[in-house]
Amino acid sequence: MSAPAKAPAALPTRILFGFLAGTLLGLAANALAPAALTPAVGWLVTNVAEPAGRIFLRLLLMTTVPLVVTSLTLGVAGLGNPRRLGRVGIKTAALVVMVSSVSVGLGLTLANLIRPGERVPAEVREQLFTVQPASISQALTGPSGPGKTAAQSLVELVPENPFASASRSPPDMLGVMVFAILLGIGLAMAKEKGQAFAAFFESAFAVLQKVIAAVMWLAPFGVGALLFAMTARFGFGVLRGLAAFVGTVLAGLLLHQFLFYSALLKLWGRVSPLEFFRRTRQVMATAFATSSSNATLPTALECAERDLRLPREVSTFVLTVGATANQNGTALYEGVTVLFLAQLFGVDLSLGQQLMVLGMALVAGVGTAGVPSGSLPFIALILQTIHVPAEGIAVILGVDRLLDMCRTVPNVVGDLVLATLVSRSEGAQVMAAPETDSSEQPSL
Repeated sequence: MSAPAKAPAALPTRILFGFLAGTLLGLAANALAPAALTPAVGWLVTNVAEPAGRIFLRLLLMTTVPLVVTSLTLGVAGLGNPRRLGRVGIKTAALVVMVSSVSVGLGLTLANLIRPGERVPAEVREQLFTVQPASISQALTGPSGPGKTAAQSLVELVPENPFASASRSPPDMLGVMVFAILLGIGLAMAKEKGQAFAAFFESAFAVLQKVIAAVMWLAPFGVGALLFAMTARFGFGVLRGLAAFVGTVLAGLLLHQFLFYSALLKLWGRVSPLEFFRRTRQVMATAFATSSSNATLPTALECAERDLRLPREVSTFVLTVGATANQNGTALYEGVTVLFLAQLFGVDLSLGQQLMVLGMALVAGVGTAGVPSGSLPFIALILQTIHVPAEGIAVILGVDRLLDMCRTVPNVVGDLVLATLVSRSEGAQVMAAPETDSSEQPSL
């Protein structure tokens, strides 16, 4: 009798292996060429590792727009009664504002207590300021940059052409979501006449889930390539120079996710935080690997329905909206970064200015694109508002990728927490059934 086939390792475990392998290989390459990368290593980073990582991200991101349209349309149609849609929407909006306010307030408090900007040596500051100058210009002129009034931003929520909104890079996800919500309302109003249209969307949604499952098989290789490229370039030197800043951000993210989220889940959601985090471990691994809320959305939708047992019509609405509007980790990071750079440049912010930073970070958390480094244009805008040189972004570019991976985790987990709380408030029995085996991946 032949021995039974060994079950494949779960996806989070394989992603962890990819993370460790990429990091260790990158550090080894950096140690062999500490000054400027040798031609061979530089060629490997530029022509192999970075393209491989970007291909993985693009494979996930290319499914985001059709997935948002199909899932959000079906979710809104499933809510049926417009009054229920309004009730769920109001609850979601109120929770986003509350949770985001706590996250930014926590970040500002830690930045004032630790004062990381005053702990960076002058020589390290000069060295960091020379890192990737081209990326500064990109950050200052990014798609989310300054120049829009509040009224203009409100008008642009309603797209003239939803296909044009979807074809932008990055896509105008708010416009796409408004279109999908209206489409879902129309589908609900059409009732029997809309059944064929609903069946098409159901079929498209199922196909997209299979495509995404196949792409996620490549996740360990994609995250390994991304980590190799980052550590081969920067090594531990940048981390040592910015240890206080990195530590402040990580402390805030950990406290927000495992203390504040746990309190919400226990007291409001009446579920076990430990069980919740166990069931969402694959979502956390995907968020960390991709640094993108949009790219993690497919995994989050599947987890909400399969593992957390949330009502599909509620979870699709909350998660799809939350992928763009509920960026708690990003809002915390932006608050800490602004205060760090203000301290670095010797700009003393008053209480009123810090409250203004809090408000702008809240707005930025809603408007930030759910893609890697999508927060940099908003940080540049806030810095200009408080008269801190926006070029100071160069100081954080060396560690932004690592922190981007870390802050995406509470972004995505926060969406699942909100979906759980809203589902509970709607009378659903969340996490009512045992978790299914999430380690199954398609064989390619």
